[in-house]
Amino acid sequence: MPVREIPHPLASQWLWLILSVAMVSSPLTAKSRPATGLDRDYVPALAAADRFLQAWQSGDTESGMVLLSAHAKEMATSDAVEEFFSNLGPLAYEIDRGRLVKRGRYEFPIVLVSVSSTNAQLHRRFTSIVMVDTGHSEWVVDKLP
Repeated sequence: MPVREIPHPLASQWLWLILSVAMVSSPLTAKSRPATGLDRDYVPALAAADRFLQAWQSGDTESGMVLLSAHAKEMATSDAVEEFFSNLGPLAYEIDRGRLVKRGRYEFPIVLVSVSSTNAQLHRRFTSIVMVDTGHSEWVVDKLP
């Protein structure tokens, strides 16, 4: 008569644990982020932030100044604005998902990437950009990064 093996109780528990972890980490269980906090103003605010950062990237002070609110212009001296736009070397930026601060105001986390002219090393500066609606469906920077 053949001898039947009796499964070890720990073996079945391990098997159950491995299957559970596999099911939880399966792509089928992955969910996309809900689009909470997005309204019709999100895209124009993001687009204006992108235009401003493109002006920074290209060193275009004039185009950048047009995208500053009166409040931002009051808070920053003209020398600070000139210095912000006068970067040497290759520049890049990253914009992360913005959040609605209050109606007509968004904040976008950003990373400004530049190359040091002295030692050619990358420098990353983590900051944010605050966009505000002027009231005419035009978005401007209310806080310099």
